[in-house]
Amino acid sequence: MSIANGTKIKLKISPCDVNDGIATVNGDPAFEALINPAGYTHSSSITYAENQALGPGSEKKYSKSKPDKIEFKELVLDGTGVVEGTAGSVRTQIALLRKVAYDYNGSEHEPPVVEVSWGPLLFKARMEALKVNYTLFKPSGEPLRAKMDLTFTAYKSTEEVFREASLESPDLTHLVEVKAGDTLPMLCYQIYKDSSYYLAVARLNQLNNFRQLQPGQLLRFPPLV
Repeated sequence: MSIANGTKIKLKISPCDVNDGIATVNGDPAFEALINPAGYTHSSSITYAENQALGPGSEKKYSKSKPDKIEFKELVLDGTGVVEGTAGSVRTQIALLRKVAYDYNGSEHEPPVVEVSWGPLLFKARMEALKVNYTLFKPSGEPLRAKMDLTFTAYKSTEEVFREASLESPDLTHLVEVKAGDTLPMLCYQIYKDSSYYLAVARLNQLNNFRQLQPGQLLRFPPLV
């Protein structure tokens, strides 16, 4: 991809830090494509639930919107030195990409968040799939060229997931009446099997003090998108 003055803009995959649900590029080494892809696919999808009511017909009802996906097919890695610019060996390029976008983050207990950028494309995401097809080798077996298929799924913070679920699926939202002894983490665990959502639920319900729930109080627990 080039801009009007002819400057080549390379596909870049940059590591991000996430603070308070906001992902920002952190300045650590990024992966840059030596050869830009021919194109990419940006897909969106919606899930519908079948109406289980008795009677004739089967109405499909909106359930949730799935995160967008970006797919790159046959992104070329070159280690022959023929292509202008150097990015190291094929194995070095793959190792950098895995470090930036694939390897499990032990401290965060989840894959890293990255920013995929190429011209007007800016896409905060997590890598969903990485497939490498090696196509050229040295006599020693060292790979000299490879083609990669990459799939990225859009990153959304917990707050964004809850907010969209609340706006888009009010019919699927749980409305819970607080009973004596209930705590927000306990209710989150009962509904989601995960108590860590309590802060997002507190913000959604505009609770000033989630530690002091009142019996009879009604709380909304939207579905996870």
